[in-house]
Formats: sequence, structure tokens, C-alpha cells
Amino acid sequence: MITFVKTLSLLINRIAVEKEFLKFINKQNNERLRIRITIEKGRVSDIVVQYETLLIGEWVAIVRYDCAHGFFHRDVLNPNGSKEKKAIGIDNIEDALLYAEQDLKDRWEFYKEKYLKKKRK
Repeated sequence: MITFVKTLSLLINRIAVEKEFLKFINKQNNERLRIRITIEKGRVSDIVVQYETLLIGEWVAIVRYDCAHGFFHRDVLNPNGSKEKKAIGIDNIEDALLYAEQDLKDRWEFYKEKYLKKKRK
């Protein structure tokens, strides 16, 4: 299931289209990807792909891929608020988007279990 969240955002002195989607990745609809794509001049200029899980009635971010800090990377978020950043060697932003979405669809259970183990400590 895909939910469309928002569509247009203005960036400093230029118009960029920002699309944000929620994709539920399990039948219970308690695991989802939040995908935000910014398009400028017909090209993807920025992405965020974030895996979120529903814990005790609240959506919690577990893993996020983005291009902040000038490079494509994965942030594994910890229950204490810290994060583990790992650069991913993909230069093409469209390929990075595909990689991030596929990794989270394939490995969300692994990431969730790792998060929950840290939460129990």
C-alpha cells in the first residue's frame, strides 16, 4: 500500500518538487518506508528513504538512507538517540534510491531486531 503525503516545496529562489510517500511493507501495516524524493529541473536532486516501525502506538525511525552531508549514506538509529553512519559507495542518485528501498524491504526484520535488542539493554 502506498500513501501520498505531500507534493510541493519551495527551495531558496527556485522551485523544486518534493514528493513523499509511505509504503507499508507488511500485511499488518505496522512496518513502513517513508520515501521523500526532491526533483529539480526534471532530475532527482535529493532522497530520503527511512524504515519506520510502529512501537507502542508510535512510529519510530529505525534506519534512514539519505544524501545529507554531501554523500549517500545509511544511518542506523539507536534507541538512545545516537546513530551509526556508514557511507555507501553509490554516486548515481537514482541507483541510490533503488538500493535503499530494496535493502530496507529485504532487511527490515534484521534492522528491527537489532534495534529491539539495543532497547532491551
